[in-house]
Amino acid sequence: MKNKGTFSRFISMYVDGFKNMTWGRPLWILILIKLFIMFAILKVFFFPNFLNSRFDTSEEKSEYVSGKLTKR
Repeated sequence: MKNKGTFSRFISMYVDGFKNMTWGRPLWILILIKLFIMFAILKVFFFPNFLNSRFDTSEEKSEYVSGKLTKR
């Protein structure tokens, strides 16, 4: 018997747990839908691309970022 790593044992525990559940598949679908909403939809509304909306060239963007970093 091979000795599994801690991370792989942790993952296999969750995979086996969801396989043996009667609601396992719907829960995974719900998790994936929630992740899609968090990362795809909310990003568009709450995290706009600030540099592209304010500056045209990459030099202007880099000057702005370096200025903000050096002021701190």
